[in-house]
Amino acid sequence: MAQQRQSIYVGAPGFRGLNTQDSPVNQDSSFASIAENAIIDKYGRIGARQGLDKLTSSTTPLGSSIGTEAIFEFTKNDGTTTVFSTGNNKVFTGTTSLTDVTNSMTISANNWKIVSFNNDVYFFQRGHNALEYTSSSSSLGVVHADAPDANEVCAAFGRLWAGDVANNTYTLYFSDTLDGDDWTGGTSGSLDLRTVWPTGFDEIVAIKEFNNFLVIFGKQSILIYQGASAPASMSLSDTITGIGCIARDSVQSTGTDIIFLSDSGVRSLGRTIQEKSNPIGNVSKNVRDDIIHSTSVETGNIKSVYSPEEAFYLLFFPTSSIVYCFDIRGTLEDGSNRVTTWPATKVFSGARGSDGTIYLGTAKGINKYNDYLDDTSPYTMKYYTQPLAFGDPSRLKILKEISFRVIGGSGSSVLLNWGYDYTEAYTKQAITIANSSIAEYGVDEYNVATSEYSASIIVDVAKTKATGSGEVATIGVDATINGASLSIQELKTEALIGKLV
Repeated sequence: MAQQRQSIYVGAPGFRGLNTQDSPVNQDSSFASIAENAIIDKYGRIGARQGLDKLTSSTTPLGSSIGTEAIFEFTKNDGTTTVFSTGNNKVFTGTTSLTDVTNSMTISANNWKIVSFNNDVYFFQRGHNALEYTSSSSSLGVVHADAPDANEVCAAFGRLWAGDVANNTYTLYFSDTLDGDDWTGGTSGSLDLRTVWPTGFDEIVAIKEFNNFLVIFGKQSILIYQGASAPASMSLSDTITGIGCIARDSVQSTGTDIIFLSDSGVRSLGRTIQEKSNPIGNVSKNVRDDIIHSTSVETGNIKSVYSPEEAFYLLFFPTSSIVYCFDIRGTLEDGSNRVTTWPATKVFSGARGSDGTIYLGTAKGINKYNDYLDDTSPYTMKYYTQPLAFGDPSRLKILKEISFRVIGGSGSSVLLNWGYDYTEAYTKQAITIANSSIAEYGVDEYNVATSEYSASIIVDVAKTKATGSGEVATIGVDATINGASLSIQELKTEALIGKLV
């Protein structure tokens, strides 16, 4: 009896993102086993991330420090902007050139929480005097001595809110109305949360305003207050127990949700606040153990940035040199978000500018998420399927042909990879993306939006004959990103289906 030949066609392969949590035996091609230096683009395709374009011309101001550990863009009332950053125990302004504005102040750490309030900029960090950059005089100085030396600060409801003071992690402080310098007069005050924490004790980690609520994240629980415009009479609206936040700068508001890092992975709070019966969202469900491992080995400060333009939430683990990229356009059926990773990417901090620019702090200073080069160097995007059984895991598969249809990547080098039975011993075939016109390939047939692309964008098929055999096959693409974008539109494979194994 002749061997049966079978084809697999996958449109937008890996469009559900990375899944390292579930058994690969039970997964299909909508998940990726590897999705590195990648994003999920707005058309639902695995595509290359943009590069980290170095803005800072000289690292001399950073000295021997690890790099830029905090970034914040300040927009004045007149619309002008200033980018602040910290590193080398100094505060800087600027991006291309870092101008030291620390003056004679002594600073011994760089994990500042930076907020703008009433046309000034405030810097808070445990064990340090709070600092204020006064826009009217363009100078940095110490906030009034009565200001708490807190690790967390939030500007909301017409005042500053602060918490996590050395040897006092349970008191919430608030400034006077419209006065970030006054912490003892007017309507300023404090709230002892030991009588409110559900366990009687917790620690303030982060403070956030959301949908007219004041949200206080502890390590083990979350408090939600309403009526915070009048702190003396605000009331506890809800208490969430059994889950909290473990990284101050992981907390990001997306407008419709709050995302944060807990000891069980990346979670979301928005629907729980809006509809109290809804459970906490499990954003990182498909990479849960990876996130927990990265958290456990992290010795630096875990930080994040959210971009509504790119529709992603980036979570930085500098010790592991990895960035997790979560797509925020919507959730999967299980409530999780699609995720990719940016390995070998040591990012210490991030911030979104008023024009949508994503600033990333690295050892080289301030970088911009832009173009498709890391400074001037190419990088590799990887996409690998989950193991493919061709509908029958009990029979031998003999791959005959593999092809990927790619969008973009003119002149780029691509390695097609294939291997069998969960091994990483891949056979590789190098292919160069052709310089051909998009019109050549019948764009409508492949559901590609023509308005997205200019005449210079390439649609090409990377194709190779395949060899070898096994019960399941894994197929992947290693694409060198060297100045041009690249996304994977479809995957086709053909295999002979052989004997029972």
